[in-house]
Amino acid sequence: MKRFLKVLLGVLAFVLLVVLVYVAYVLIDYHRLEDNLVLSVENPLLDSRPVPVGEEQGILSWNIGFGAYEDDYDFFMDGGRQSWAKSKEALKTNLSKIGASLKALDAQFNLIQEVDFDATRSYHVDERTFLVDALEGQNHVFAQNYDSPFLFYPFYQPHGKSKAGIMTFSSYSITSAVRRSLPIEDSLMKLVDLDRCYSVSRIPTDNGRELVLYNLHLSAYTSDGTIAIEQLEMLLADMQKEYEKGNYCIGGGDFNKDVVGRGVEAFGIERTEFSWAQPIPEGVFESNEMHLVAPYDESNPIASCRNPNEAYWEGQYQITVDGFLVSPNVTVVESHVEDARFECSDHNPVYMTFILEP
Repeated sequence: MKRFLKVLLGVLAFVLLVVLVYVAYVLIDYHRLEDNLVLSVENPLLDSRPVPVGEEQGILSWNIGFGAYEDDYDFFMDGGRQSWAKSKEALKTNLSKIGASLKALDAQFNLIQEVDFDATRSYHVDERTFLVDALEGQNHVFAQNYDSPFLFYPFYQPHGKSKAGIMTFSSYSITSAVRRSLPIEDSLMKLVDLDRCYSVSRIPTDNGRELVLYNLHLSAYTSDGTIAIEQLEMLLADMQKEYEKGNYCIGGGDFNKDVVGRGVEAFGIERTEFSWAQPIPEGVFESNEMHLVAPYDESNPIASCRNPNEAYWEGQYQITVDGFLVSPNVTVVESHVEDARFECSDHNPVYMTFILEP
């Protein structure tokens, strides 16, 4: 019996040591990228095309869910079981479909979130290449917002190490871009959140000003949800400064907030057990002149996001968390959610047409 207890204690001590070493590794490996990091503009347009003022343009925003979220996919952090894309081949097929959709929608500007470039969950496929090939002829900027240590959870399929980011594409010349670091929680919740940021891309207009594009992906997995509001307030203050300089400002992406403000009821859904996407509180826009553009059609309501706790079905929890922000000198002609029926991602793409006013 004593020998058995010694062996048992030895095993427990070894397991505890492994756990402590792993926790130390996660804490030591954790880091954030610097603020105001200068980003490279790839595939620069040689003819230096400015954006024409007074002409209708299209902009698309799409969280592609690292190419894994087919309509029958569920995710462990949302109550499902899956952690990786189904297979490398399935991932590439899905990315090809996403690329084909982007090409068909033919927006002058594309804001893409959750793009892996070296991640266990996506078999270390550089997903940026699929997007660049699909949007041939547009210059682009990549901003990293995820560099996690190796996560051993879930135990049946450890999520692994992930590097990912957000991409901005433009048919007009991006002259410069920076990465702005957003505030995140100080608690241990930061270990399951991303290195949140937004990118700022500057594009000349033909009247001597600039169109300043903001690509954003705000926090979702937080303890109380307030940090996403702080992030939004920082972004709005930045946009307000640019607008006061005379520039045009458009932001787009995944707010992880209910941008319509009516919950699942806006889409005829009664199930409300999930509540991670809260409406943006009143007063957030009082100190600035930006306008929130929620892509919503009362006569044909289509949600931009589903909760991937299980495979997609029409009565599943759905809500719109993707949308746009515009300055007063940008006229919105129309905005809507493209009904992709969540075939390639847990998000549908959102689209807006606009005009820069003279």
